Amino acid sequence: MTMPSLHRPGRAFAAVVLSVAAAAQAQPSPAADPRGRWITANGNLEVEIAPCGAALCGTVVKVLGNRSMAPGGGDMQPADARPALGMTLLQDFKPVDAADASRPPTEWAGQIYNRENGKTYSCNMTVSTATHAGGELLLRAYVGLPLFGKTQHWLRVAEN
Repeated sequence: MTMPSLHRPGRAFAAVVLSVAAAAQAQPSPAADPRGRWITANGNLEVEIAPCGAALCGTVVKVLGNRSMAPGGGDMQPADARPALGMTLLQDFKPVDAADASRPPTEWAGQIYNRENGKTYSCNMTVSTATHAGGELLLRAYVGLPLFGKTQHWLRVAEN
């Protein structure tokens, strides 16, 4: 039995297509990557997610409003009196399934800080493009188990 030759035009093209597809699969799609700028669920803040050491962190880069996340959404009276601008709200986010280096991460785990009540929560983060083509950041903040948490939806800031 002889091995098929890659020197035939059809086979060479197929080999190139397969290698390009494998390379594309190993890279995270831009829409699924959490790095970039996001508007928080209540529309108050613009947060930039970027690498900080071996993890991802989210820092406030623009203050847009001061609405409470509580029902009724009136003015927020933050428990943390520090200015929001420059505050790190997301910290130490690392890929959940980092064991398989050939697959890009789809979920990250870290902590989220709520300046309204001054508490830090465990948090899982994923990006969805199901309802917004630019991406929607899903942040599941919780104490103990994610089952008992609350999910926030942040929208990606459109590039200029």
